[in-house]
Amino acid sequence: MATRYLTVGEVARRTGLAVSAIHFYESKGLITSLRNASNHRRYTPGVLRYLSLIKYAQRLGIPLNEIKEVAGQYRSGEKVTKDAWTAISARWKARLDERIEALERLRDELDGCIGCGCLSLADCPALNPDDEMAGEGTGAVALEKPRPE
Repeated sequence: MATRYLTVGEVARRTGLAVSAIHFYESKGLITSLRNASNHRRYTPGVLRYLSLIKYAQRLGIPLNEIKEVAGQYRSGEKVTKDAWTAISARWKARLDERIEALERLRDELDGCIGCGCLSLADCPALNPDDEMAGEGTGAVALEKPRPE
């Protein structure tokens, strides 16, 4: 039985992605295509799952380089198995837990602290006495540190 290949338009229609986005993901090595005799791109049906995985991961805030690193362990265009998805989701759950903790910290410190880099030395002597954080870098340095247990 011959494999049915999809055009980029069919892939776009079935995934809800713009053709340019599909080309972009291909240029980044996240998906692959074949070329027919007329040099038109053709995709295996399995690419639909890969694109769904990419869209899902992006909604979670996973950067493309990490999506590529994780998804690259599996052959592009083939179905992602249940075992593969379990391994991928375990990795991303840990990343999400880290982000949730950082967001909770930000929420909890939002009223009294602007993150300590420190932009409010007069109001923040407890968290940044004598501007000690200045030597640790710019921006919200305190928010990037782990919470004390």
